[in-house]
Amino acid sequence: MENNKGNLFVSFLAGAAIGSGLGILFAPNKGSETRNKIKHTVTDTTQEISDRLKQAKDELTRSANEKKEDFDKKLDETISSMSYKAEDIITSLEAKLEDLKKKNAQFQK
Repeated sequence: MENNKGNLFVSFLAGAAIGSGLGILFAPNKGSETRNKIKHTVTDTTQEISDRLKQAKDELTRSANEKKEDFDKKLDETISSMSYKAEDIITSLEAKLEDLKKKNAQFQK
């Protein structure tokens, strides 16, 4: 969904730049004024695109960091849960070993 918004925005900017350029070219101004307007329009559009790309990069970095933090948290929870289960299994096995030792001791008598 966000990718579609980004594509839509880039398409909008491209259309705006092309429309501005055509408008300036067909305006009744001297050649030097027209070239100057085109230069300013290109500079402004380039800056705007650069700002949007930086914003998108920052948002993507933030999102990736959040996902990494969520993953790390879930991984820690899973490892912790597995650790408790391992402790339960070890305790159960130790109890069974004690029972076996008692049974073995009875057989030896």
